[in-house]
Amino acid sequence: MTRAMLTMLAHVALMAGAWAADNYTTKRRAMVEEIEKMAALTADETGHAKLNPRVLKAMSEVPRHEFVPPEEARVAYKNRPLSIGHGQVISQPFIVALMTELLQLKDTSRVLEVGTGSGYQAAVLSVLAGEVYTIEILPQLGNAARRVLKRLGYDNVTTKIGDGYQGWKEYAPFDAIIVTAAPDHIPRALIDQLKPNGRMVIPVGGFTQDLMVVMKKPDGRTISRTIVPVRFVPLIRD
Repeated sequence: MTRAMLTMLAHVALMAGAWAADNYTTKRRAMVEEIEKMAALTADETGHAKLNPRVLKAMSEVPRHEFVPPEEARVAYKNRPLSIGHGQVISQPFIVALMTELLQLKDTSRVLEVGTGSGYQAAVLSVLAGEVYTIEILPQLGNAARRVLKRLGYDNVTTKIGDGYQGWKEYAPFDAIIVTAAPDHIPRALIDQLKPNGRMVIPVGGFTQDLMVVMKKPDGRTISRTIVPVRFVPLIRD
């Protein structure tokens, strides 16, 4: 093969890569626009007609297609949940944005995520918070997520394989806790590991579930608020 042909092939590959990157950028932008429209439509239920621009910016930056199986990449930016194998799913982008919004993160926040899954939610949190600690009980998912997060440079995310129902006491207390699978009750360990004035966002229930926000008062008491009906996979425990 001549040098000219090699140069031409390299140019074609470069152009194809640039086209793919632009295509995903366009799809992410469309996804964020759909999230904004859905927020307006569900405002009566959620109380959030408009989402924080910081949250929307994070959603527009994190490459969701990197966190789904290759066969799902073409629909990665559709506003719907997708299978990631092992009986688990990556949440609908609107729900990811809403749950992130409800945490009210600062760039100094220390966040615990229970249920790493593919790592997508952790990546979104990484953009908005100072430190993210994420636990996954299924080794196949947890190890795959760790590799993707590391490859993409989300260096403020620490991963662990384990039972998230018990939290992560070593790094507690947390400013915010997010649970991405549904227990039938709010785990006491997670409440204990939440800082005073901290917030936890968690789906709770069995056949029917509600997305809830738990706020911890300075005296240790908690106030819970139901946001919207949801459907998550059950929280797996050891």
